[in-house]
Amino acid sequence: MPSSTVVRRRQAAVLTAGALALVTGAAFGAGSGDEAPTPREVRELVGTPEPVQATPTATPETDPVDALSLKQQVGMLVVLRFQGTTAPRYVRDALKNRWTSGVILFGDNISSPAQLKRLTGSVRKASGDVTPIISTDQEGGDIRNLEWAPPAVGQARQVPGRDARAAAQALKAHGLNVTLAPVADVPSVSGAAMAGRAFSTDPAKVASATKAAIDGWRAGGVASTAKHFPGLGGTTTNTDQGSASIPGAPTAADLEPFKAAIAAKVPLIMSSNARYPRLDRNRIAAQSPKVLDGLLRKELGYEGVIITDSIEAAAVRATGETEAIAVRSVKAGNDIVLTTGQGSWLRAFRALLAEAQSSKAFRERVRTSAARVLALQRSLS
Repeated sequence: MPSSTVVRRRQAAVLTAGALALVTGAAFGAGSGDEAPTPREVRELVGTPEPVQATPTATPETDPVDALSLKQQVGMLVVLRFQGTTAPRYVRDALKNRWTSGVILFGDNISSPAQLKRLTGSVRKASGDVTPIISTDQEGGDIRNLEWAPPAVGQARQVPGRDARAAAQALKAHGLNVTLAPVADVPSVSGAAMAGRAFSTDPAKVASATKAAIDGWRAGGVASTAKHFPGLGGTTTNTDQGSASIPGAPTAADLEPFKAAIAAKVPLIMSSNARYPRLDRNRIAAQSPKVLDGLLRKELGYEGVIITDSIEAAAVRATGETEAIAVRSVKAGNDIVLTTGQGSWLRAFRALLAEAQSSKAFRERVRTSAARVLALQRSLS
């Protein structure tokens, strides 16, 4: 340890994005990528901390989300990443003031079971009486950040319900409450990027395995995430490393596992960073209202939390800078922006806050998403 396959995959995406910036002249600016903001920068850029209130309580007259300030509502929409085996001060400040809904942990955050318990304990302590999202990638096999925890094999070799439940119990015992699994993609081309991570190439088998995995994670006390909507099985490109377009997707086969996930009341669905010209010629799925608001919400009836894949991925970085990416992602229908570069969290937060302060429509969008994330947090407590 501590670097796992997942961390290497994310780092590759950051390096690719950095190379892209040099070629195109795009300036990600100070605080992007892996440059962590200092506590002083956080205070100066975000402004004077607001009074921290107790967990919002519903009354006949108010909704819990309305007990949050605008800054805190915006904070619900961002999950952050940090490096090291202890939470830096800026992370603790962000959690305390509710400028983030939680964290994502990678292999370099974890050195041992005992250390992980201390780390997640400190994240919870900094959050006060709010239950923060404490997430990780734990698909199985090479894609698992708790290397000692199940599933020991990839999804194709798992007994989904049993293995997901065992993994959930291990994550919960070490203080984690959200997994970015299972992969619900159906590989449909030779050399598909997701071939080594999927349950099967048979959509019916993927659908039943996805449902079983969601049920297993729930039984073990961890919220699961079906990914990558509307299906990433039709490309040979890993979107962490490059841009992908899937002209014929999504097919009925692509959507079948996600329909099963929705029927199983999956708590989160992760949006894909590929482009689907059949639905939207101009935007990747994670930035497309047609894909998220249209297909996922209105047509398929999903009511849970939609989370982006890493906005550090090369396919995302090719669409612009952090600020614009964050705003477009929320406008498209994502409830959470997943920032896996240490400096990206603050830039995303500031951009979302500025947009919410200047646009009533966006402010309403923020409130709606914050309510969903708040409900998720409450379900994790």
